[in-house]
Amino acid sequence: MIAARATALAAVLGTVGLIAEVVVILIDVTGRYFGHPLTGAQDITQMSMLVLVFGGMALCDRQGGHIAVDVFERAFPGWLIRLGDLAAALVGAAIFAGVAYNMWFSARMSVMLHQSTNILYLPFAWFKYYIVATSAITAFGMALRFLVLLTGGRVVRETATGDHAT
Repeated sequence: MIAARATALAAVLGTVGLIAEVVVILIDVTGRYFGHPLTGAQDITQMSMLVLVFGGMALCDRQGGHIAVDVFERAFPGWLIRLGDLAAALVGAAIFAGVAYNMWFSARMSVMLHQSTNILYLPFAWFKYYIVATSAITAFGMALRFLVLLTGGRVVRETATGDHAT
């Protein structure tokens, strides 16, 4: 329940990032046509891309949307495929936990040094703490997936034809 709500929150924030991205680009392009580009469009675009990418990561993992290459899957025994799924979930959780851990220290450094974007002076720390939160949510979700697989659960993947493969 908590994982589902955290994933939904991260997805909503990612959606807000996408909408902000589209609106800023639309306003900037229209403004450039009339000789008045949007001041700070580059800063807003870069930071909203960060919100978009990290916001959608937990949802992508929860829905099995990561890229899966199944070229050799038919040749492998079931236990090896399951071991690969376990390893992918565990390594993914470790990577995102590492991102959150390192970004926490980077955010603290950004606060100390008052780092900000070049044009609008948006504090980097806000966005780095966002990466910490969304990476922690993703790591938590991947760790839960690892535990589910470890206790006999199954992974559901969508195939290229839209069918669900388990």
